[in-house]
Amino acid sequence: MKKLFVHFLLSAFVVTGFQTTAHAGMIGTAQVAAAEVGAQTRARLASELQRADVQAALQRNGIDLEMAQARVASLTDEEAVALAKQVDTLPAGGDGVVGALIFVFVLLLVTDILGLTKVYPFTRSVR
Repeated sequence: MKKLFVHFLLSAFVVTGFQTTAHAGMIGTAQVAAAEVGAQTRARLASELQRADVQAALQRNGIDLEMAQARVASLTDEEAVALAKQVDTLPAGGDGVVGALIFVFVLLLVTDILGLTKVYPFTRSVR
C-alpha cells in the first residue's frame, strides 16, 4: 500500500509539473493599425527600390539590390515608418535619393557593427 501511494504521489507531481497555463489577451485596434501601417510602409519602400533611378543610385554606391530588398523586408514597423518619413521629407531630385541611400547605408553599417547583421565584410572581427 505504501509503495502504491508513493507511485501515485510521484505521478501526480510529474503531471502537475507539465501543466502550463495559457494567457490570452485582446489585441487593440492601435496594435492592428500600427502593424498595417508598417506593412504598407515596407511595401511602399520595396516598390521604391524597383525604380530605375533608385537602382542606378544603389549600383553607383556599390549596394546590391537584392541585399537592399532583404533589408527593407527585415525592417521593424518603427524603422520602416522612420525611413519612409525621411524619404518623404527629402527634396525632389537626385540629391534626395542619394541621401536616402546614404541613410540606408549608415543604418546597415551600424547594425553590422553592433553584430545584428553581417552585410559588410569590413566590419567583421577576426575570431
